[in-house]
Amino acid sequence: MTKQEISEYIRIQYPKENEGCEWKEYKNLQHSLCGHEGDDVVSYVSAISNMNGGSIIIGIQDNTFEVIGIQKFGNFTIESAKARILEKCRNLPIDNLVLDELKADDTGEIVWIISIPKHRPRLPVYAHNKAWQRVGDSLIEMKGERRDSILSELVITDDWSVGIVPQATIDDLDLEAIEKARKEYIIRNPYRRAEISAWDNVKFLDKAKVTINGKITRAALVLLGKEESEHFLSPYVACIRWSLRSVGSVQNKDYEILPMPLLLSIDRLYNKVRNVKYRLIHPDSLFPDEMLRYDMFNIREPLNNAIAHQDYTKCARIEVVEYEDSHVIFQNYGEFLPQSVENVVTKDCPESVYRNRFLVEAMRNLNMIESEGGGIKKMFINQRVRFFPMPEYDFSEGKVRVTITGKVIDENFARILTDNPDISLEDIMLLDKVQKNKVISNEQIVYLRRKKLIEGRKPHIFLAHKIVSKTGDKELKSQYIKNRSFDDEYFMSMIVEYLKKFGKASRKDIEGLLKNKLSDVLSDRQKNNKIDYQLKKLKKAGVIKIDEKRFWLLNP
Repeated sequence: MTKQEISEYIRIQYPKENEGCEWKEYKNLQHSLCGHEGDDVVSYVSAISNMNGGSIIIGIQDNTFEVIGIQKFGNFTIESAKARILEKCRNLPIDNLVLDELKADDTGEIVWIISIPKHRPRLPVYAHNKAWQRVGDSLIEMKGERRDSILSELVITDDWSVGIVPQATIDDLDLEAIEKARKEYIIRNPYRRAEISAWDNVKFLDKAKVTINGKITRAALVLLGKEESEHFLSPYVACIRWSLRSVGSVQNKDYEILPMPLLLSIDRLYNKVRNVKYRLIHPDSLFPDEMLRYDMFNIREPLNNAIAHQDYTKCARIEVVEYEDSHVIFQNYGEFLPQSVENVVTKDCPESVYRNRFLVEAMRNLNMIESEGGGIKKMFINQRVRFFPMPEYDFSEGKVRVTITGKVIDENFARILTDNPDISLEDIMLLDKVQKNKVISNEQIVYLRRKKLIEGRKPHIFLAHKIVSKTGDKELKSQYIKNRSFDDEYFMSMIVEYLKKFGKASRKDIEGLLKNKLSDVLSDRQKNNKIDYQLKKLKKAGVIKIDEKRFWLLNP
């Protein structure tokens, strides 16, 4: 690789610093590997491991991706540096700590990439006898809440995917799938292209962490196994069922079972989905935007996640249900292990717990899932760019269901996204729930109200004037007024004015007077309750009374 190719590789694979990625110049590695606490390599290793694992790139200028190289190594080699890090970072897992060296063929500059494993469950990693963590761009000594989070982590002891299948051999793997695996591995590791081509299949699969010392794992069969090798997994199942339905129907118009190897079935599934062109017409333009209904990534990512996180011990298929010209649902068995989708999207860090750790690592190496855990966030961004509804997650019944919508459902919400480009992705996720009448927490309501993005009271909240007014859309403004309605004083004054003019009013008369003026976010029952409240308040104040025929009158 040339100096420019190394810079481009870093830009693509490690595009920005976050809790799981750090760029450092560190020209003098002898003094920087284990030097000043809070600023040396081992401190950053501790911090990144204590978050969710990640990478440090040494020899790259901060923010520019320019290769400046490591100029002073002292006595360190790749192996001796790795041994030093393990010595100085207490509790750091030995497995999956990887140091790779990139050397520019044209200029000789050297860059190191340190891939750091996530800490072991309930074991913080220490450097200089302190546990470190990242907060934004800062490296700090670990806070109590982060320590408590680590110490209370869910521990998954069994990994189904790492199990060896003693009867299976490399001949039970699909050669086409192995060839595709090689191509994807080179895409993930372009700097190793020459040596990869020299590996035989046995060595390649070990290096890609798909097999173990030449032995076939369950993960190897799931990803690369021949269709006729599925009996090796019995009674477990590794296949995808695709179904096509009309919107609102539970009957299949078409279906297909996509078997092992799943590495190839992913492409077959993508080709099954009817990803036709969709025309989005902007209200301020005569010319529509034309795009595919589904972003390719938004089909592959939830499918790959379903494969990676499926609880294979349930002996169930992964399900993909396509509703014509509307949406696609991806479903796998097993609980969603991260705390929430919001945490995964907004904290810009990888998932912290894996059900099938060995399978996930193999899929990473074969370029099937995002290396830094940003895949779910990318799906949300892709939907936002299209002005489509955000992906929906359902964790009920011990399953994970992800719905990707391929069209604009609410044109008003799409218009709000168009005319409010500065709203953050986190805020859009919450506003998307408000538009869909989904439940949000009290904390989220307080947060949105503090930012003046919603109005109303729980459960009758609605989009605020701040974002509706920017659109200049008459329909949205009208809907805002209907949602907001008026205060109680206004409605009570209407009741009094009616009685002054007509002398008396039945309950039906008053409902006819007020109901169509009450907020549209209220149900009929809630509107009736609100009218009851206003009548009782006027009666208690002595302004009105009710006679024996159940008519309301003004008090003399």
